[in-house]
Parts: sequence; structure tokens; C-alpha cells
Amino acid sequence: MSPPLIIASLWVLAATVTAMLPMRLQYAPGLVLLAAAVPLLIWIGYDQGAWVTLFAFLAVLSLFRRPLAYFARKAFGK
Repeated sequence: MSPPLIIASLWVLAATVTAMLPMRLQYAPGLVLLAAAVPLLIWIGYDQGAWVTLFAFLAVLSLFRRPLAYFARKAFGK
């Protein structure tokens, strides 16, 4: 397995541990994970190609589905 995919696997494990924390303790690790996701996705795209990057991007979106839904509701007024 390539280094970016190993790091992405560790990122997923860190996201899983973060999800198990109480909500008030999830903000700081969540922001760190979000900040780390962008360069990680770029690295995966450079090393593996577009399809693998798309799947990794969907994994990142699944982690942040509730905040994204919240901001979508705010943006569209529902």
C-alpha cells in the first residue's frame, strides 16, 4: 500500500476515535482532521489518480455530513 493510503487509513482511524468523543470535545480534533484532509486528498490525487481521490473525498464528506447539512440549511433558508 502506498504511503498516502496508509496515512489516509490512519486519518480514518483518528476520525473514528474523534466521533466517539462527547460532542463538546469533537470540535478541536475535527478541525485538525478537516485541515489535514485537504493536503492528504491532494497527495492521494497526485499518487493514486482521480478515482481513488474521489472515494477519499466522499469519505471526508461523510465525516462532516452533519455540519455540511447544517450550513446547507442555513444557506438555503430551511
